[in-house]
Amino acid sequence: MGHEANQAKVVWATPSDFETCRLLHRQYGTTYYFATQRMPRPIRQNVHALYGFVRKADEWVDDKARFSTEDARDNLAEFRSELIKAVEGHIIPNDPVLRAFSQTLINCGVPLSEALLFLEAMESDLTKSRYASYKELEQYMRGSAAAVGLMMCSILGVIITPEVSASAVALGNAMQLTNFLRDVGEDWERGRLYIPQEDFERFQVDPTEISVGIVSDRFVNLMQFEISRARSLYEKADRGITLLPTQARRSVLLARILYSKILDKIEANDYDVLNARARTSRTEKLLAATRVAIGYTR
Repeated sequence: MGHEANQAKVVWATPSDFETCRLLHRQYGTTYYFATQRMPRPIRQNVHALYGFVRKADEWVDDKARFSTEDARDNLAEFRSELIKAVEGHIIPNDPVLRAFSQTLINCGVPLSEALLFLEAMESDLTKSRYASYKELEQYMRGSAAAVGLMMCSILGVIITPEVSASAVALGNAMQLTNFLRDVGEDWERGRLYIPQEDFERFQVDPTEISVGIVSDRFVNLMQFEISRARSLYEKADRGITLLPTQARRSVLLARILYSKILDKIEANDYDVLNARARTSRTEKLLAATRVAIGYTR
């Protein structure tokens, strides 16, 4: 199912709808939110809508105290159905987040296929909790991360060439992998493990060590390997970031710099992602923003 970029603009989301998305973004995506604040207001509003869409689906899957597997699956199915009907012009969604996102999708020419890929990835989280290989994990990240990067390109008004597409996919995967490394302990508590099983075997780490918070030398070696993999993805993404329009380039670069700093924090915490959360401070965010504003790329 496709989406025609030349459709007439729709205006069915209210300022309150976009404000709902902004508040979700501010509460849960602090690093992304900080970078987004450097964008022009119309673009910023649409980025908030994308984040709201992503966050709401993610919450259904992750918050098991509030949503059963059946509830999450039903909510995702309804979200998917309403989004398709909205894009086809049959309905105006009832949900404020979906109203804002569907309007953004239509008006910015965001491919519907990418939004549906994301929802498919979220649904897979309901039944799949382990990944045998990195190749298998990449297939998951195509929906959970790369799709989001490609949707961002449309929102930023970027012409998606093969090089820009490869960069967006690499950056999405790099940020997703960074999340996985930061959240190993939290994901384990949810019954999930995103680090590939083949890597645990390579470094002779027993995954059950996570449950008791053991940071062994073998676990450190595993983390170093995964951090190196993430940094390679960031470097691959950098080639495409330089091709973006100035305003988009600065905001995306800032998000890239701040997110990659989480890897530095993991290292500074002696790779203990089981008992402490790696995060950047407000001061570090402001310093990075200043450096990007005056032309630094790191």
